[in-house]
Amino acid sequence: MRFVIIGAGRVGSRTARVLKNEGHDVTVVDNDDEKVERAETEGFDVIAGDGASEDALERAALDDADAVGALTGDLNVNFAACMVAKAHDCRTVLRIDEDYREQIYRKYADEVDEIVYPERLGAIGAKNALLGGNVTAIADLAENLQVVQFTVTDDAPMNGYTVSELELPARARVLAFGKKNGDLGLPLPDDTLELGDRITVLAEFDALNDVRHILVGGGGD
Repeated sequence: MRFVIIGAGRVGSRTARVLKNEGHDVTVVDNDDEKVERAETEGFDVIAGDGASEDALERAALDDADAVGALTGDLNVNFAACMVAKAHDCRTVLRIDEDYREQIYRKYADEVDEIVYPERLGAIGAKNALLGGNVTAIADLAENLQVVQFTVTDDAPMNGYTVSELELPARARVLAFGKKNGDLGLPLPDDTLELGDRITVLAEFDALNDVRHILVGGGGD
């Protein structure tokens, strides 16, 4: 998937790094020279410009982006970026700076898909909001190791198979399994993977894209 992250500060950089480590295509937008240079050094595609500027966002090729995370510390910039991104049919994630604003924005910012308060959720919360419904990061255990929950879709290659038939990459392990609307528990060999079932996996970052393809569907990113 392709993501555009507005803001290369602490929250934006951490979120961009997590996404990039999982194999996603990430473009970062920021107008601070030091942050731009740091993001370029880390290997990101960087647009130097104001995240609230339509020109800068156009240069980030929003038409090719799946989602935009407006993660600066400036709420006005974040809201403007989300409005432009929504016009390009992107999923939008808006960072707020105070948790008391969350209810206000959830009530009135109908065009924004997700609102995150990173001081509470951290980068994982921002990443989950960007990815959407079928992939949920639960914990970063190490620099390259993560626990992720996947929801089986109709497009999943393993839909209809049992847990014993599930073939994951060598750097991934199934930790838990739960039927749709049921509780998570230890996976049993005869458990059948069906639409809406949830599988919790421990995997290295470079294996997560393959795991997502197997359990959720869609091509490699």
